[in-house]
Amino acid sequence: MAFGDQMRSRAAYVFARHPRHITTVLAALLLGGGGGAFAVASFGPDPADMPVRQVVERVEPLPIQTQIEALEVHTLRLFRTEFLRSTDSVESLLGRLGLHDPDASAYLRKDALFRTKILGRPGRMITAEANDSHGLEKLIARWPADEDGQFRRLVVERTPDGHLATRVESGLLQPSTRLGSGVIRSSLFAAVDEANIPEEIAAQVADIFGSRVDFHRGLRKGDWFNVVYEVLTADGEPMRSGRVLSVEFINDGKAHTAMWFQQPGKKGAYYALDGTSLQSAYLASPMEFSRVTSGFSMRFHPILKQWRKHLGVDYGAPTGTPVRTVGDGVVEFAGWQSGFGNVVVVRHNASDTTFYAHLSRIDVRKGASVNQGQRVGAVGATGWATGPHLHFEFRVNGEHQDPLVVARKSEGVKLSADARPAFQSAALAMRLKLDAAASVAQVASAE
Repeated sequence: MAFGDQMRSRAAYVFARHPRHITTVLAALLLGGGGGAFAVASFGPDPADMPVRQVVERVEPLPIQTQIEALEVHTLRLFRTEFLRSTDSVESLLGRLGLHDPDASAYLRKDALFRTKILGRPGRMITAEANDSHGLEKLIARWPADEDGQFRRLVVERTPDGHLATRVESGLLQPSTRLGSGVIRSSLFAAVDEANIPEEIAAQVADIFGSRVDFHRGLRKGDWFNVVYEVLTADGEPMRSGRVLSVEFINDGKAHTAMWFQQPGKKGAYYALDGTSLQSAYLASPMEFSRVTSGFSMRFHPILKQWRKHLGVDYGAPTGTPVRTVGDGVVEFAGWQSGFGNVVVVRHNASDTTFYAHLSRIDVRKGASVNQGQRVGAVGATGWATGPHLHFEFRVNGEHQDPLVVARKSEGVKLSADARPAFQSAALAMRLKLDAAASVAQVASAE
């Protein structure tokens, strides 16, 4: 057989065995082994006066088989992430992760740490690393720890001897700043959902402006907001929402701004960007976000069937919804009170007390100190109640007051003269970030 025929036969054989490497090899041959002619232009003497000499050099490319064998040494690592579902089994989870590894399935079914920390915990993010045979090399899951500022990391990893092993590690959550912007079409929660902003951020915004914006009845279609907020991350993976750092809310054409700032030696609080205090001594609502079913006014009593003055505010919400104290204080009473069912009473100072009734659960005890926003119980229907709701009262020297009016009148921590320069510098930086959030939203909308 002629040399040319031998080469063609050899090439056909290689192509049949290794079709996926041909592109790489041909590129290597064209770039490195094909030879070429290069010319250099010079602005020296006339080329006609220069001697001409032809040089011919034979170039031998590296053997094709050697290059193919070198490529075979490299292995692929495949990565995929999935969120755990409440109905997941080991097999269904591995299947969605693209893993086909009977040994790994058997190991995870028996692994106590994986069963107790991962399975049955919907929403947890699972990251898997697989080899080019779709076998499990490494699996990682993370979740917040009970300790403030920490998270747990479960790692299932193949050891050098080929066996799988499980360990649980601890790490520190790291804050990351995010920007967001949204437009109100129906509700605040719908707007943040459309803008991919966590719902916890919406609840904080409602608290910050609760005494200035009526988020139950006062929102207008077309109202908009920009927000800068923290996200706590574990190994770069978002784990939970942090604090709202600054927010701008336009309600019915009126602008409201807020920024978190901590003066030296004092508790952090929210201020408008001009330095006006927004942190009221009392929250506008004992629940993060709920529906007012009966206000501070006359109403027809659903059980007594007569018109009576309603001395508090009722909030409709599902049983188990957290109830929080609207201000710092001490628990004066925690127990049962006839028609009010389970009740918590918090004394805030010499004159002010708040009253939380019909609770399904009480989470504090008499004499305990509580901070503004701390959970004291959960919504229920104990006592004389036709359905799950919270009955909330505010009393000043024993006299009932409209809680919303009290919240609006209460004053927060004012800026001191010494803290104002630092505040103004921080406010300028936050103004730029809020403008950046608006710009990002405009670009996204244009696209």
